[in-house]
Amino acid sequence: MAEEQNTPKKAKSGARKVALKVSAVRSVSAEDRAADKKSLGQVRKTLVFLGFVVVAYALYLVFTGQVDEFVTSLAGVDVSWIVAGVVCFLFYYVFGVLAYVLSVAADPDNPVGIRDLMSVEASGVFFMRLTPNSAGAPPAQIYRLTRAGLSVGEASALNFTRTVLYEAGEGVFAAIMLVFCGGYFYEAFGDVTLIGIFLFGFKVVQVGGMLFLCLFPRPVVAIGNWALRFANRRRWLKDEKYAHYYEVVNTQVAMFSSAFKRSAANVREMLATMLVTLLQLGCMYALPWFVLRSFGEEADFLVCLASGAMLELLINAVPLPGGTGGAEVGFAYLFGKMYGPHLSAGFVIWRAVEYLLPVLIAAPCMGMRSTSGESINRRVKRAWKRVRGFVGGARGSGGKRAAARGGVTVKPGAAGKKKVASSAGKATGSDVQARIAAGKAAAAARKAAGEKDA
Repeated sequence: MAEEQNTPKKAKSGARKVALKVSAVRSVSAEDRAADKKSLGQVRKTLVFLGFVVVAYALYLVFTGQVDEFVTSLAGVDVSWIVAGVVCFLFYYVFGVLAYVLSVAADPDNPVGIRDLMSVEASGVFFMRLTPNSAGAPPAQIYRLTRAGLSVGEASALNFTRTVLYEAGEGVFAAIMLVFCGGYFYEAFGDVTLIGIFLFGFKVVQVGGMLFLCLFPRPVVAIGNWALRFANRRRWLKDEKYAHYYEVVNTQVAMFSSAFKRSAANVREMLATMLVTLLQLGCMYALPWFVLRSFGEEADFLVCLASGAMLELLINAVPLPGGTGGAEVGFAYLFGKMYGPHLSAGFVIWRAVEYLLPVLIAAPCMGMRSTSGESINRRVKRAWKRVRGFVGGARGSGGKRAAARGGVTVKPGAAGKKKVASSAGKATGSDVQARIAAGKAAAAARKAAGEKDA
């Protein structure tokens, strides 16, 4: 009877496990799927657009007579420096995944795993480069977070918090570069430096708006609802769009705010994430330096970092896939004097490493998924426990080896006293002598008792 009663319980427990796995998959809504498909549709249009850009650039080289210089520069490239640049950009991806890990590692019940976050970061790299103004990146990343088991609100809040820190990192990095290299920009470009300052100011305003949304959600909701009603009354916004954006403003803004405040409460986590983000951006901004060294040219690494940061601000300001147009003009202006006759070849190599290669690497990584369902927090704690046990075991075995070599081992007794054993293994002290005397006395007493009985 006991076995019959236990059998249904086991069956129910197994059914519960299956239900949990299915529920994580069902958390992916039809809206998220549609947004992901829309992003892929934008990618197809972008590839056609980039095909025209490549043809236009080739025609530019032909009509300007730079084909010979282009071919000669490419023939003299030191490939080892290009490989080093590729490795540097791979660390951009690694640091991006690490930033996401830091964002979820404090939650012991978060179901998102390492491979899920690798897929999320790969989606960001892919769609950031192949959709206008990086518009396809957030929907694709949210889709993969919900596929991993998060709700739509949790996924949106996590992605938004990461976006705020990334955008803030760009502003902080640019500010640091302006402090150290502001004099170089003014001497090299004169009053044109004001454009860089303007781009930096635009980034500050952008990040400030995001922070205002996170810290003061109620005014944002009130202003957003007023703007939606105003647009809907004048038929600028259809009823379906109005209902969608009304729900976003009145639900997701509060989620974004609460998620950001929870993250901001953990100051060390936020600072660690910001530091990792700065390292991530540095890996991308340093690429022109590697390309320049591949041509055998000397360059100031800090100046290349500063110029790369300014170039990225310009690329982000252009609402085209990959900042097309702004990337070409900005690279020619900021790095023209450094590259000299290698400018055309240098731009092609830099664009291939910074733009095309990441797309090819990120595409197969977007399908990665974690299967265990165990949180990163629990995995880290278990791994740390194993490390501590291993270190503690190594110390204990070291003590035993020391005793075998002839040292002195001190062990606590049951009553809190300490017994000392010498390396020769002989017991010494008054306690041992007393035991020997007591044993002799007992033997003598037994012998005397035997003689009386006889």
